[in-house]
Amino acid sequence: MRKLAKEIANIMIEEKGPTAFIERLSDPYWFQAFGCVLAYDWHSSGVTTVVTGILKTALTPEEHGIAVCGGKGKTSKKTPTDIHEAGQKFGFSEETTEKLVYSSKMSAKVDNTAIQAGYQLYHHAFLVTCDEKWAVIQQGMSSQDNSARRYHWLSENVTDFVVEPENAIVGIKKPNTLNMVAKTSQASRRASVDLSKEPTRKLMNLIEAANKPLNQTSLRNWLPANDDPWQQTSSRLSMPRNISWETLSRVYEFQPRNYEELLSVKGVGPATVRGLALVAELIYGEKPSWEDPVKFSFAYGGKDGVPYPVDRKAMDESIQILQESVQQAKIGDEEKLKSLKRLRRFVPENTNS
Repeated sequence: MRKLAKEIANIMIEEKGPTAFIERLSDPYWFQAFGCVLAYDWHSSGVTTVVTGILKTALTPEEHGIAVCGGKGKTSKKTPTDIHEAGQKFGFSEETTEKLVYSSKMSAKVDNTAIQAGYQLYHHAFLVTCDEKWAVIQQGMSSQDNSARRYHWLSENVTDFVVEPENAIVGIKKPNTLNMVAKTSQASRRASVDLSKEPTRKLMNLIEAANKPLNQTSLRNWLPANDDPWQQTSSRLSMPRNISWETLSRVYEFQPRNYEELLSVKGVGPATVRGLALVAELIYGEKPSWEDPVKFSFAYGGKDGVPYPVDRKAMDESIQILQESVQQAKIGDEEKLKSLKRLRRFVPENTNS
């Protein structure tokens, strides 16, 4: 798998450059097809950790102009160190390296905190090129149904860290997902920032008042949905009690100018974000989005499923690029044949591709 991954990367980077290669990795169709070529089942959540893990060992800054930082579990905590090492090899300025570290941290913070669908990140891969472009491929797992959710980011497409910044989100759509980075959550974000700049004692009183019976009508929208396993075990009403007042005191002293600065403060987690959004709705009437931002699904765990929704043009293009790369790869004919057969499995049987 490592040999084939390196061969495909070599061909694509030589022809299109390192930035074009990470652009492909940020495309969920191409990434999934790539994993299939490398001998991994296209419907498995394990393709994320395996593919990025292989790329980390196969690619080097010196040879490919790409550094793969971070990884699964405890390795993800080493991402800042990996980025600094990559920055030294690429000759980046300290300012550039710190911006990359910040991008890594914010991408994780957004998907782990600003979007709340019951998924905890356990894998974070940050890919950076010699021309200072970056991509993120990270994944979370739900403890309730063991389903996985993968998030793709691409620096070229990030205009605002807190307004729909992901290139793609792959997983199972969940009802009643708090989505603070939706465009429709703009007013809620603004109100949350205003609240965070209030004295901590005043904010504490507002949150306590939000739990009183007088507000039951408004709070009904925050109650768990009966058909959602995660919401059944995670009452929205009890959530504010877990807020760290020490963190909110730190936020108050910091006086964030916008939601990105609020979210970036160390210690601001899901409970804080949820509590501020709740009070913002009750006090200001500014409702957040409860629409899950998942854009793609590959039916994880289903042996007979096909990718849905299917963007045939994007999928066909991905398959064509990989077919050409495999055929050009310096590997044996038998290995090429097996790889192309695996790629064929990625195509739904009811198509003519």
